[in-house]
Amino acid sequence: MHPLPSQCPICGGEVVVTRINCRDCNTTIDGQFSSRTFSQLTEKQMDFVETFVRLEGKITHMEKELGYSYPTIRKLLHDVIRALGYEPGGDEISKLSEEKRQKILSDLDEGAISYDDALNQLKDEEK
Repeated sequence: MHPLPSQCPICGGEVVVTRINCRDCNTTIDGQFSSRTFSQLTEKQMDFVETFVRLEGKITHMEKELGYSYPTIRKLLHDVIRALGYEPGGDEISKLSEEKRQKILSDLDEGAISYDDALNQLKDEEK
């Protein structure tokens, strides 16, 4: 069985589920049905979410499993959050610019600063 596409393969538009069929009794229902939120994710994003859940959201485990750096894991997570219609950190009021945050995470990824230094810089900028 194929996964439900989140976009039309021809024009990229939104797809709508119009038929539901029960495999057991062969009942078919026609109409327009909203799809679940996660159907908006790409296959790559869904694989990321499944790994994230399986590893209980532990980013250090994600780094080892996927072979990605901390900033890359965060970026992928933010991509998923945005695909679900939310803005990462949207509940928080932050004074930290995206550019400054990216610089800190880049420095961490390159080994220019330690994890603790990055965390302290991020906290200091939030004040």
